[in-house]
Amino acid sequence: LGGPDPLDYVSMYRNVGNPALNVPEHWHYVSFGLSDLYGDNRVHEFTGTDGPSGFGFELTFRLKRETGESAPPTWPAELMQGLARYVFQSENTFCSGDHVSWHSPLDNSESRIQHMLLTEDPQMQPVQTPFGVVTFLQIVGVCTEELHAAQQWNGQGILELLRTVPVAGGPWLITDMRRGETIFEIDPHLQERVDKGIETDGSNLSGVSAKCAWDDLSRPPEDDEDSRSICIGTQPRRLSGKDTEQIRETLRRGLEINSKPVLPPINAQRQNGLNHDRAPSRKDSLESESSAAIIPHELIRTRQLESVHLKFNQESGALIPLCLRGRLLHGRHFTYKSITGDTAITFVSTGVEGAFATEEHPYAAHGPWLQILLTEEFVEKMLEDLEDLNSPEEFKLPKEYSWPEKKLKVSILPDAVFDNPLH
Repeated sequence: LGGPDPLDYVSMYRNVGNPALNVPEHWHYVSFGLSDLYGDNRVHEFTGTDGPSGFGFELTFRLKRETGESAPPTWPAELMQGLARYVFQSENTFCSGDHVSWHSPLDNSESRIQHMLLTEDPQMQPVQTPFGVVTFLQIVGVCTEELHAAQQWNGQGILELLRTVPVAGGPWLITDMRRGETIFEIDPHLQERVDKGIETDGSNLSGVSAKCAWDDLSRPPEDDEDSRSICIGTQPRRLSGKDTEQIRETLRRGLEINSKPVLPPINAQRQNGLNHDRAPSRKDSLESESSAAIIPHELIRTRQLESVHLKFNQESGALIPLCLRGRLLHGRHFTYKSITGDTAITFVSTGVEGAFATEEHPYAAHGPWLQILLTEEFVEKMLEDLEDLNSPEEFKLPKEYSWPEKKLKVSILPDAVFDNPLH
């Protein structure tokens, strides 16, 4: 290899399945190159045999074999290469339970399978290699309704439901691009299980890379000395390399995949590339999820803001009810990390430890990172006022919400606003 390029490494196999378990014959795809294949630092830094090999995982995909199909389609390999490119460019790894919103049929057809969940491959167990440990994460194609359910609840819960529906994946979670119904259309009782799970557990999604921005309305726009009034397309005041390193683990840089408006998850509960789920708790902590979650005060002073204006594109804005109901009402936090720069917006509840926003000063900023602390009473009020975000088909942009008594304004804007360098 001449450089860090995993794109030539996808193997394709014909898998006979398991008739006893009602697992159909299918094509099995396995990537090579996200893990360390050489151990000589030419692609990945070799850190020893006990830790992860390279990024610590390889991707797999299982596609139902159509009758008469003699060779595996090649589009899954291209899909896996796109995800591998994202990992290499962003250095953001994937974990079981993660989702990727793709917004297009995975095979460029008219299919309803337009997004992905990731889980452990049912056959391929973690492997100890001379260059570290490799796990195998399987891509599972899902419909938009199933993706939304995973965002509102958690990916593992939806994966378990998919395993119970043979035509939607079955025990080995085989993707059928011809599937025309969601699991909730196949079995309406499954929606009740999701609703109960959201009410009981909240959401495990702690943040997304997104199109977002924020303005400090409490200071004159011409005062740029220490302001982080963000304009998409302009160059914000950059953090130093040292400062950026302090927050990169929490505020992972999002990159669009193949120019599609992707919202990759931000997972801070990771160690050596693995996801460590914690029991749901009414007491969450930013600091407990990453030693770099809070920028040290000696690096950037905290600024208390009197009034703020939050800006989101429609896809990001549609997740605000999830943020409020599934995270803050369960004592947790939720972060939007801008895909265009260092900007980040973190919503926190009063139960979150380690936050620099407080009930006395609910809007606070460290450089381009804004925190918004919302009380449970105000969250309930916002959920009522933001009800129409749950009906995107009736949504007209731009849309503005305002709470003058809280000095808070939220705007939902067209994508073009965030893409326009003159904005």
